[in-house]
Formats: sequence, structure tokens, C-alpha cells
Amino acid sequence: MLERVERETARLDTLVGELLGLARLEHDAAHTLPQPVALDALLHDVAGDARFEAAARDVEVVLSIDGAGPVVKGQVELLRRTFDNVLRNAVKYAPAGSVVHIALGRADGRACVSISDGGCGVADGELERIFDPFFRGERSDGSHGAGLGLSIARRAVEAHGGDIRASNAEGGGLRVDIRLPAEG
Repeated sequence: MLERVERETARLDTLVGELLGLARLEHDAAHTLPQPVALDALLHDVAGDARFEAAARDVEVVLSIDGAGPVVKGQVELLRRTFDNVLRNAVKYAPAGSVVHIALGRADGRACVSISDGGCGVADGELERIFDPFFRGERSDGSHGAGLGLSIARRAVEAHGGDIRASNAEGGGLRVDIRLPAEG
């Protein structure tokens, strides 16, 4: 019984933390002045942090940058949270021995970030819903996340004038594409 109480307490702690993160996101978007953010440096940091978790799961995280990394105007911590949430999901669902790819480029005046894994992907009918708060898909691995990470990512991307989309990757797994207005 005590073990179950501890498990539920940990789950509630995670939920409260994610709800606070969502509230903080909405507050910060309205009250923080945007600043130039070099996405190449930010993604290097986020990928470095994710590599520790990935190594424990026998997953490799590979970052590729096409040319000079674009700069966007925004709130660096919101963007960090966005990429961290998407990347950690990719690592979580990637099978052992696989690679999670992060690609940074530029197209049509926008910074383009793609994060893909080799996991089971998402049912086609759920691709848009995975960005809804508290949504947990039918292929969920039974972990105790609250279903807020991708919702937070979508709100942050939209607050920066961008868009985020998910698709099933050709070779299997999920691909999340994030496009943000680039400076210069």
C-alpha cells in the first residue's frame, strides 16, 4: 500500500510541476521582452542534456546543423523548454540501439527544427491531438507523464509566431517539425 501511495505522490508531483510550467509559460510570454536566440547554441545545450538520459536507454542523440544556425527573437527559456520537451519525448519512445535525430536549418525566412525518433510513431488520427493538454495516445508506454509536454511546446512555439507539426516518419517513428520566424 505504501509503495502505491509513493507512486501516486510522484505522479501528482509531476503533474503539479507540469501545470506550474504551463502557467509560467503563459506568464512569461506576456511579460518578458524577446531577445535574439541563436538556435544552434541552444540546441547544442539541449542535446547535450538529453544525451545523459539517452545513454541510459542505449539511444544516441545526433544534432546536424545546415549552414549558419538561424537566430530567432524570443524568450530563451521558453524555447529551451520547447526543444527539451520534444527531444525527451523522442528519447523516451526511441527503441534501444536507435538514434534520435535533431536537424536545424532555414527555409523561406524561417528557422526549421526537426526532431525524429525510430519508435512506434503515433496513430494517424492522433497526430494533431498529441499537442492537446492531458492527451495520452493509444500507443502510450504506460509511463506516468501528464500529457502536457507537447502542449507546452505548442503554446511556446505559437507564442513565438511559429508552428509545430507531427508526422509519422517514413522509416518508422515520430517526426516533429518546428518552424519559427528567423531574424535577418
